[in-house]
Amino acid sequence: MGLLSHRVERWEVRPGDHLYTWRAGYTYSHHGIYVGGSKVVHFTRKKEAGTAGLDSAIAVSSLLSQGADECPTFPDCGFQLPDSGVLLTCLDCFLRGGALHRFEYAAPPALFLAKLRGGTCTTARPDGGADAAVRRAMHLLRHGFGDYDVFDNNCEDFALYCKTGLLPAADEPAIIGRSGQAASAVGVPLAALLSTPFKLLAAGPLGMAAVTAGVYCAGRYITDIGVRKDVVKVEVEDLAAHLGWRRAKAQEAAAAMKKQQQTPPETKAKSLLPLKRKREICV
Repeated sequence: MGLLSHRVERWEVRPGDHLYTWRAGYTYSHHGIYVGGSKVVHFTRKKEAGTAGLDSAIAVSSLLSQGADECPTFPDCGFQLPDSGVLLTCLDCFLRGGALHRFEYAAPPALFLAKLRGGTCTTARPDGGADAAVRRAMHLLRHGFGDYDVFDNNCEDFALYCKTGLLPAADEPAIIGRSGQAASAVGVPLAALLSTPFKLLAAGPLGMAAVTAGVYCAGRYITDIGVRKDVVKVEVEDLAAHLGWRRAKAQEAAAAMKKQQQTPPETKAKSLLPLKRKREICV
């Protein structure tokens, strides 16, 4: 295995493998589950969203061209339910001219930390073998995987769930999804910010760079799905209820925050008056 990726040939791929291919000059990788017959199930934006109005270059690029007429290999290539982001395509359409790589599971911590790019491996172990991964992927093709989100629920999150069955607990507000790419994207600026107090201890630019790299690697490791403590095993048949519960919790939190922001300053000041008067009486 290389430090950046694990490239494989087509004849090496087996059903249940977690595959990925680099896009936009190694800017990001797109992930899916190989289900056999030269077909891959993967996760994108919902069909009705189209390519208009997307606010992320990553999300725009991850949208595959749809329509079976464009694929000369398989007549069902591009199958996707109207209200779902889970998609079935042939391997050629999944790769879109890119190289084929296989995601690594049960990676030792030292090897995980040696890979500076996220989205290539995890310390988590697969659950149930290849058949379980294919079963989860095909079930989600028929029932969906919730709403696509670049940082919280993307194509890598989909493939990770198919292989491990792990998701953030419904009663725990997840700051970030399971995706190693998302952790890397957030980790770079965060590492630079958190390492700033140590600049006095670092011996010049090289020392500062080493400290930043250390903070970045530590952040990637503690957010890996194999290390995190806020994930639980969720059966694919119970996934709809799990995602619905998390969505409801998120909506409640957003509504509470919006209500707090809309509270007039005068109301907040009045709510503090009784406490102030009580303190004056005690004095």
